[in-house]
Amino acid sequence: MDVQSFDFDLPENLIAQTPLLNRTASRLLALNKRTGDINHQTFEQLIDYAEAGDLLVMNDTRVIPARLFGAKKDTGAKVELLLLKPLGDDRWEALVKPGKRMKLGAVAVFGTNPANPDEPLLTAEVVESSDMGGRVLKFNYTGIFNEILDRLGEMPLPPYIKEQLSERERYQTVYAKHEGSAAAPTAGLHFTEAYLNKLQAKGVRIAFVTLHVGLGTFRPVSVDTIEEHQMHAEYYVLSPETAALINETKSTGKRVIAVGTTSARTLETAAGISREQAGTSGNEPVYIEPSQGWTSIFIYPGYQFGVVDALLTNFHLPKSTLLMLISALAGKENVLQAYEEAVREQYRFFSFGDAMLIY
Repeated sequence: MDVQSFDFDLPENLIAQTPLLNRTASRLLALNKRTGDINHQTFEQLIDYAEAGDLLVMNDTRVIPARLFGAKKDTGAKVELLLLKPLGDDRWEALVKPGKRMKLGAVAVFGTNPANPDEPLLTAEVVESSDMGGRVLKFNYTGIFNEILDRLGEMPLPPYIKEQLSERERYQTVYAKHEGSAAAPTAGLHFTEAYLNKLQAKGVRIAFVTLHVGLGTFRPVSVDTIEEHQMHAEYYVLSPETAALINETKSTGKRVIAVGTTSARTLETAAGISREQAGTSGNEPVYIEPSQGWTSIFIYPGYQFGVVDALLTNFHLPKSTLLMLISALAGKENVLQAYEEAVREQYRFFSFGDAMLIY
């Protein structure tokens, strides 16, 4: 399948640079995946599309201040790191800019040690190269790494956002819990605690999964055909409690609504494991078992969803794996038509933009 067929024209002025003051104040484009019908709503009207007994599944990962700015130890040249994945023993997989400055054995320094102003607070040595152009770094420091990272690091906003973020928590969901993500699950940024309570008062249930977003979010599709693209592995957890709620929801004929593509990928990873264990095909009902581990699932048109019935998401980049995922759920023609209308109606795109419900 041709990657170019997922391209569309997006005016740069539609890329949202800052979050709205009120999380629930965004717009909502509702797309019927069967008919292709489109309705323009506000986000607070999401409740009109949810029924008592439906299950919202949210990704409770928490973004770490994973972007570090420092200098190469021997030359003083500027270096930027984006931490992606902890590997244990103070080793991290990371993206490095500029990569040519940070070859094997290179050392970068960050901050100043308050106990000794002549020493850096943190050092990072390149100990190996990783796949997809990354580096594996070994950190040295005194104290607690997360506290140092909180002091020195900045929130890893996507490269298409040029504005500075004035408040770190605005790039976290209100239910963010488990630290480890290099990017926010942005569909969840629209919710407030009050709105979640309102949904639950209607009888909508809420469950959580965890997927720590890594390199896959930042890596563009650089091949000509979709089938050639390889997703980067990301760590996920689907608990026994969430698995039980999913199975109960399915057994009563209600819907599982994934909040964000990361939640959808986690759910479908679990569906794939359950199918394999049961020896069933993609068209048969799936009984979900709890699981955790690494997933590199790549969902694109032709995929048969095993768990996800509906999806709340933001508007995505042209030719991105996320656009391919929603096209698998709603059909490419329906999605591209909806995106064309979203551009015409001046919806705000990407992380701080408006929302889309595929139901």
